[in-house]
Amino acid sequence: MFGRRKKNEAPDDAVEAVDPAEETASDESGADDESYGVSLPPAPRPDGPWDISEVGNPGEGRVDLGGLFVPGVEGMELRVEVAGDAIVAATIVLQDSAVQLQAFAAPKNEGIWGEVRQEIASGITQQGGVIDEVDGPLGWELRAQVPVQLPDGTNGVQVVRFVGVDGPRWFLRGVISGQGAVQPQAAGLLEQIFRDTVVVRGEGPMAPRDPIVLKLPDDAQMVPEGVQQDDASQSRFGGGVERLERGPEITEIR
Repeated sequence: MFGRRKKNEAPDDAVEAVDPAEETASDESGADDESYGVSLPPAPRPDGPWDISEVGNPGEGRVDLGGLFVPGVEGMELRVEVAGDAIVAATIVLQDSAVQLQAFAAPKNEGIWGEVRQEIASGITQQGGVIDEVDGPLGWELRAQVPVQLPDGTNGVQVVRFVGVDGPRWFLRGVISGQGAVQPQAAGLLEQIFRDTVVVRGEGPMAPRDPIVLKLPDDAQMVPEGVQQDDASQSRFGGGVERLERGPEITEIR
């Protein structure tokens, strides 16, 4: 189901399972709406995220992941997602919320976020999920209720926010989960991390939608998931990033 809300409309924070058969289509033309427009030039980014050419010292206060410079925030955990031998995404965890960051190559004069939103929405609704398209703090985004099986075997939903921004020859996608997806007051810092991220597209040829590959920071070590470090203050990321580990990937559904 497609639904659309402006940013001044209250979000639905319910996380109980929703039966799509009980929903009425509030906007049958959602997939053809102008907010799903493709082949549009990237919109201005007065508040970020930033291109490497727009930032004088990208490493100041940020973790260098090669294709991304990610802001370091006190108390956060940094996880990476791996596809084959390549690191393709980074996830920042803050208490009960997280944002996954992934950058892709894009055409020089066209944005792809409208097209990507449509594909994500179509995939989730085919699974029986519910999608709202919302004009949110980061621009047009998708708020999804994705069907999942709970640990006790019953059916429920996971609430997730898909945000995105088109830049010069790149596209940055964020996936906000946990409390940040349902409670606006829990999302502010995650949204600021997304805005303050710097993308390094590089000058080499890349096909549209190719992921911009990341790297581990210098001298970083991969910590297996679930293993705690002895003392976060001794970490080279002690100024904000307590752990660097491989985490579960939040997968785009197509």
